[in-house]
Amino acid sequence: MLLAITALGFNQINFVAELLSAVTECKCNILEVRSTRLVQATGAYLLVQGNWNQVAKLETALEGIQRRMEIKIHVLRPSEQKERIKRGVPYSLETISIDKDNIMESVASFLTDREIDIEEMSGSSYQAPYIQTPIFSTKFVVLIPTHLNLMSLREEFLDFCDQFNIDAILEPIKR
Repeated sequence: MLLAITALGFNQINFVAELLSAVTECKCNILEVRSTRLVQATGAYLLVQGNWNQVAKLETALEGIQRRMEIKIHVLRPSEQKERIKRGVPYSLETISIDKDNIMESVASFLTDREIDIEEMSGSSYQAPYIQTPIFSTKFVVLIPTHLNLMSLREEFLDFCDQFNIDAILEPIKR
């Protein structure tokens, strides 16, 4: 049985350690974990696996952690049915531009309008070195369907970037 966990709270030294300890104590296995600091908050999400009894114990333990540490924890039991097989080519897409209100949303809409799956995305705003202009950069991992013509997509994406004054790199992921 799978359990997806999201947690958000103020920065505490033992925030993620408490979550990981609870997973171990309940004899669940960690399949994936991510954590990041967002100013004064810490966000984490985990995907764990265990039998129904172990997962139920973990859910109870998480309720205690939530109250004790004054954090927000949400859980979801995703189906273990095999996900439809995704076909396509994994690509990395990075953008950088002057910080505007809708850059990330515009890029995400461009991708989803073309049925391109967004596997991962991140973005951040920072001050440009040498000048005090706010810059926004994004990183996406996308899965481009095999039915899309890559040359046409690249051309369309570059036109899109020119329209929004975005510098971008779209390249296949090599492993």
